Order: sequence, then structure tokens, then C-alpha cells
Amino acid sequence: MVRSNWTWAFLGLLALGLRVLASLFPELTDQFYSRTFFPAIRNGIDLSFGYLPFPTVYLFIGLIIGLLGITLRRFFAFQGGKNRGKYLLQATANGLGGLVFFFLLLWGYNYQRTPIIQQLDLQPKPLNLEQLRTEMELTQRLASTDRGHISQDTTALTELMEYSVLEDLVRATMQENLEVLGLSFSGRPRTKQFPPKGFMRRMGILGIYFPYMGESYLDPSLHALEKPFTIAHEMAHSYGVTDEGEANFIAWVICTHSEEPILRYAAHLLLLRYQLRDYYEMDPDGALCWMENLPRGIIQDLISIRESTEAYPPIWLELSRKSNDLFLKSQGVKAGINSYQQLPMLASAWRQRIQEGE
Repeated sequence: MVRSNWTWAFLGLLALGLRVLASLFPELTDQFYSRTFFPAIRNGIDLSFGYLPFPTVYLFIGLIIGLLGITLRRFFAFQGGKNRGKYLLQATANGLGGLVFFFLLLWGYNYQRTPIIQQLDLQPKPLNLEQLRTEMELTQRLASTDRGHISQDTTALTELMEYSVLEDLVRATMQENLEVLGLSFSGRPRTKQFPPKGFMRRMGILGIYFPYMGESYLDPSLHALEKPFTIAHEMAHSYGVTDEGEANFIAWVICTHSEEPILRYAAHLLLLRYQLRDYYEMDPDGALCWMENLPRGIIQDLISIRESTEAYPPIWLELSRKSNDLFLKSQGVKAGINSYQQLPMLASAWRQRIQEGE
């Protein structure tokens, strides 16, 4: 006989119902969840799992395997296909309900908060070719200056600092410079490397935030110049920023305000790559000509990053892109994966605001 216990299925449905209410009242979601409840979750995780030296997703995987084992044992303990079928339906509903409940409770309601860009009152607009070229020239000058502070050698920068030191540096930089954005986040989030090397990139992922354990991960195979920005991007997610474009924007602002030239250069270089992509779509010949006139050191770094990317080609890139796009849109991010591409517009809007404020 199967006992009628649908607790987690009910809690999952309840959490989804609250999600609908949260989306209708984003200001209340800001006040009661994003600025009150979630910071308590953030600090609780950071003061416990955050001190473990290994990716705590392994603990989550172990828990899921254990629960599956218990479920299978109970499944085979029932006699008759009818009882087994009822139990399997109940266990599946409770399992999915539990995943939904904890996802929303631990992080997911941040999708229903007032967008950060709206809080900052930024008005990003598409850039025409002339505006984009002006932005690129500024980015190039800043990147050249910061690269010169790192090294006068024009060979590619491939080794910068130990990962643990870099993680601490990025976290401290975020905590010191969030006031530049007028934001106040609480916690000491972790972004750990997730072995084996190249596994995440084969799946089409550079970095990811895992809300069930409250920490983010990046692939150890990332180029040294990609790691600072990726860490900052994932830490923005750790603080409750859900939109990919907003996480990119926050990471860029924070890193470009750092006292460390390597963080500033990594951010400028990432923005330049996005700008070059937009430029190439609008004027392929002009983009190629512009790239040929870049400083030698920057060219070498861009080539080195490309070679690093090509060393780990994704196996299911299209599947990864489509699934990520579907997930983001299901959470209310209308632009889906295209939100990643918004950085040039956001950076331009931010620069204009700073210029007007001077």
C-alpha cells in the first residue's frame, strides 16, 4: 500500500504560486526576498559550505544518488505494478517539487526582482557603426594603458597569478566597488574551479552558478585573461543578480574600477571582444581592418584566447545554447542568451552617465 505523502510536490506548487505573485510585485520581492531573506541565505552558505576547499556540488550529487538509491529500494519493495506505479509517480512529483522549491527559495525568486539596470535608471540603446567605433577606440586606449602596466612585452599573457589569490582579489574588489553602482550586496561568495579540466567547456559552459549549494564554478581550462572577468560575473550571480547581461555589466564596472591593472585589462579585453563581434556583424571588412591595427600585445592576447577556446571545442554547443536560452526565458529573461550580448550598449550608457556627471 502506497502512503499518500505529496508534501514536496505541494511545496513545489506553492513555491511556483509565490513566484507568480513575486513577478506581479517586484518591489515587494526586492524588499522582502532580495534585500532581506536572500542575504541571510547568502551569509549562511558562506559561513558554512563556503569554507570547504572542494566544489560542494559533489555533496549535492552524493545526496541525489543516495535519495535515488532509497527510492529504488522502496520501489522494488512494493508488490504489484499498480502500487509500484503509484509510488513512482509520487516519488517523481515529490522529487521535482523539492527541486523547484529549493531552487526558488535559495535563489530563484531573484528573477522576479526589479532589474538592476532599471534600479540604476540606465537607458541602453543600440549603437550605430559610428558610435560603436568611438566606443571601441576608447576601450582600446584603456586596454593598451592597462596592459602596459602589466607587461611591456608583446607576447601573450598566459600566466598571471594563483587561482586562490585571484578569487580573493576579485571578491575584495567587488566588495570595495559595489558602491560605485549604488548597490549593497552581502556575503563572501565562492567561485571554485570545477575539475576535470575542459569538462565544462565541452558542455558549452565557461562558468555557472549552482543555487542549491550557493557557489559558482568555472572551468580550470579558461585562459588566464578570461578568469578574472568570469569570476566577477559568477560572483554577481552569487549576490542574486540573475540576468546574464546585468552580471556582465556589473563584472565590467567592478573590474574596471579595480586598483589592479590585470582586472581592468581583463574587463576591457572582454568588452572589446563583444564590440568587435558587433562591428563584424555590421561591417566585416571594416572590423578586420580595424583589428589589424590593434597594438601587438592585444592582438597576441586575442589570438591566445582563441587558441585556448579551440583546444576544448564544445560537444553539444547548439543543445547547450538552446537549453540555456529556454531556461532564461522561462525565468522571465526575455532576451534569453542574447542578454550576454548587451554589454556594449550597457557600457556605453554607463560611460555617458559618468561623463554627464563630471
